Amino acid sequence: MGTAFIRGIIPAMVTPMRADEELSESGMAHLIDHLIDNGVHGVFALGTAGESWALSTEEKKLVYKWTVAYTKGRVPVYLGTSANSTREAIELAVSAEAEGADCLSVLTPYFITPNPEEMANHYREIARSVTLPILLYDLPPRTGNSLSVDLVLRLFEEHDNIVGIKDSSGDFTKSLEYLRKAPDGFRLIMGRDSLIYAALTHGAAGAIAASANVAPELGVAIYEHFEQGDLDGSLAAQKALAPLRAAFALGTHPAMLKAGAELMGLEVGPPRRPVTPLAADEMNTLKQVLTEMGKLPREEQST
Repeated sequence: MGTAFIRGIIPAMVTPMRADEELSESGMAHLIDHLIDNGVHGVFALGTAGESWALSTEEKKLVYKWTVAYTKGRVPVYLGTSANSTREAIELAVSAEAEGADCLSVLTPYFITPNPEEMANHYREIARSVTLPILLYDLPPRTGNSLSVDLVLRLFEEHDNIVGIKDSSGDFTKSLEYLRKAPDGFRLIMGRDSLIYAALTHGAAGAIAASANVAPELGVAIYEHFEQGDLDGSLAAQKALAPLRAAFALGTHPAMLKAGAELMGLEVGPPRRPVTPLAADEMNTLKQVLTEMGKLPREEQST
């Protein structure tokens, strides 16, 4: 199964909502157009930045439909089909494949703590249910579960359609172990926006980057400069992105991303409760960050 398309900067999109927290189809269309116009290499719906935990199964299927429809084949579509039960994860994976996704991303379960064999069986059953490429997704700081390097590589060897991992562990030593031990064809996609450049220098294929909701051009610059052999330009873009990545600490995820996207003129709406929009002081801090980055004119900065 070909994996060459799994590369570059793939925004982990927020899920646009109206003021009443219902899904916004027009907001999704606008966001996708904006990201593609800024040169991204794919779009990823319903990761953790997409509030997947807050959507019903039917809402997730609707987001799958919209994402494929509005992308119109311009870039590959990655869909998050994570669930705590294997049954629901399979249902979502089958639905995403039927809608026309190019690749699936499946986060580990959370709250529960499956042992390694239970975790392996979860992914095996999902992989058998579809033919699409699957990126495993490891985010232990939020899920409480961590995929070991050995388990990931065992699943890669067992299933042709398990093709790599979105590594959001933040443990760069672990990232390097994937790249050192993995056979040819394994795709490591960096999930920590502060480590995109570093991961590329060691052989990562790209990044699924939530910061690209607000500054897609910087993520794209990191990758494109690197591909062109301009390491200084790539590193400079990574450094320019750092203040926005630090702003992830504002509010409850993904409130900052939605606020930042709104400031960029995108109609993505509020997060879904219990997550609330940024407080006034947090919004002022975000505006200051974006102003210093050149994303907002200085006259729009709050005083």
